[in-house]
Amino acid sequence: MTALAPWASSPRASRGRLHAEPGAAERGPRDAFQRDRDRVIHSISFRRLRHKTQVFMAPDGDHFRVRLTHSIEVAQIGRTISRALGLNEDLTEALCLAHDIGHPPFGHAGEEALERALAGKGGFDHNGHTLRTLMMLERPYPRYAGLNLTWETLEGLAKHNGPIFAPNWALAEADAEARLELTSYASLEAQVAALADDIAYDNHDIDDGLRAGLLSIDQLCEVPLVARGWAIARRDFADLGDDRLHGEVIRSQIGAMVNDLIAETRQRIHASGVASVDDVRAAGRALVGFSADMAADERRLKAFMYANLYHHPRQLAAAAAADHVIDGLFAAYHADPSLLPEEWRIRLPDAEPYLSRHIADFIAGMTDRYAVSRYREVVGPIDLPEGF
Repeated sequence: MTALAPWASSPRASRGRLHAEPGAAERGPRDAFQRDRDRVIHSISFRRLRHKTQVFMAPDGDHFRVRLTHSIEVAQIGRTISRALGLNEDLTEALCLAHDIGHPPFGHAGEEALERALAGKGGFDHNGHTLRTLMMLERPYPRYAGLNLTWETLEGLAKHNGPIFAPNWALAEADAEARLELTSYASLEAQVAALADDIAYDNHDIDDGLRAGLLSIDQLCEVPLVARGWAIARRDFADLGDDRLHGEVIRSQIGAMVNDLIAETRQRIHASGVASVDDVRAAGRALVGFSADMAADERRLKAFMYANLYHHPRQLAAAAAADHVIDGLFAAYHADPSLLPEEWRIRLPDAEPYLSRHIADFIAGMTDRYAVSRYREVVGPIDLPEGF
């Protein structure tokens, strides 16, 4: 690792963990942020990401991305950016790997279904559920719940997208326990993780959309950022067929976005005068970001992807089926909690909203395929559209 910049997060200056860990040094020469990264990787919730939707629900193709592979790709981009900026790569990696752990089965369709199920009971938000999972639902240690991550990792997961002034109940509970200073900005490592996520899914979703036949390069060239990359690829590889150039366009686009972000962020850091991570939190604005031109290009790309991929008729049909599965599971477990597995029944709260939240916790932890199999077991047969 390169020497840390003054405004980077240092494990030696960490605010620590909620629970003391005597004898931790006996488990290897790792610093606090390296331990956090490793705890995420070894968690059950992280392993389950291999069967959770990224874009395509329970995909039947081995080459499509899922939450796990997406998180790994985000971490790779995040580490590259952090190294260039002199930030803490291990903290960045921990945040990138953990950022989607709170997603329920079926991606945003599953999240919307759980949000409805918990209407009037606090609702559901995947970001808040990430904190809830890592602080309470994961239970690898004998004396306390959660992974006992450092304050810096919890803070970064809570507010990597910026300050939070109206936290939902799950995030409010996390804040009450860890005092995450939700109304300030997070560390630069957390800000990098948020933009690495955008870069990864902006580009890799293009790759999956092309592979699935839901997008064409002609369509994509309506987006100026893609059109510029395609023109360069065609110029440099004029002897190759179009299908050989898709990956080149995506790689060059990722490189352009990463380079722009690094250059813009360096300028913002210099202009802000920050000299420490506490100065970063008090800066009053995000210091990691794209230039104005790249930000505009990225917004146009996102708008295109929503119109042509995320809201494609085939995707909407799959989302409707996912919605039906989550609705049916929640209704069945709420009507008869004895259908829950024993380890969840023995901790079943008696009163609302805690009963409904407990059921939502169980459902949110499911993989796509487990949710479908449990639906068939506790509700009944279901016909699923192409893609399941």
